[in-house]
Amino acid sequence: MGTSDADTPQIGPGIRRLRRALDLTLADVAARAGVSAPFLSQVENGRSRPSMGSLQRIADALDTTAVQLLASADPPRPVDVVRGGSASVSEGAGEGPGGTAGRMRPLVRGHQRLHALEFTGNHEWGREYRHRNDEILYVADGSAEVEADGSVYRLERGDTLYCAAELPHRWRPLEEGTRVLVVGIADGVRVVDDRGC
Repeated sequence: MGTSDADTPQIGPGIRRLRRALDLTLADVAARAGVSAPFLSQVENGRSRPSMGSLQRIADALDTTAVQLLASADPPRPVDVVRGGSASVSEGAGEGPGGTAGRMRPLVRGHQRLHALEFTGNHEWGREYRHRNDEILYVADGSAEVEADGSVYRLERGDTLYCAAELPHRWRPLEEGTRVLVVGIADGVRVVDDRGC
């Protein structure tokens, strides 16, 4: 079963709302993100879908994350089923096995208390991530290399790596067919340590 436009997150209106809330022009955000103003306009109006790399750069320009932009595309849902054939976003050329673009697919839609993403294919090794909240990476298929806290870890199918909040990390697939699930607490959720209560 293929994907339909109804399954694809409509991120443009959220980008436009945030850009306007920050009192930035289309040209300001485009320049910061390294994309053209006409392309950003097409994204905001739903006429073009950015690759994950472009979405990351747009998110950086808006001082947010690609995950938050994707989450803002849909309202919260108390119960939601995301089918295996739902739409994914291209990550761009990237590095890694096979020389093809990687794909990222949200596994949780809407602005929820956690985010979950599925990555297949290549993933940009050069980009380091740092999140406000904890996150885990789970290798569903294949193998991946993760650099976190100054150490490099090789993860095989079924392995999980936990990253504490604010810990810089990066990862890449090591073989064709690798599928990595990334699950974390959404940026808008405040984690309270109740051990002292």
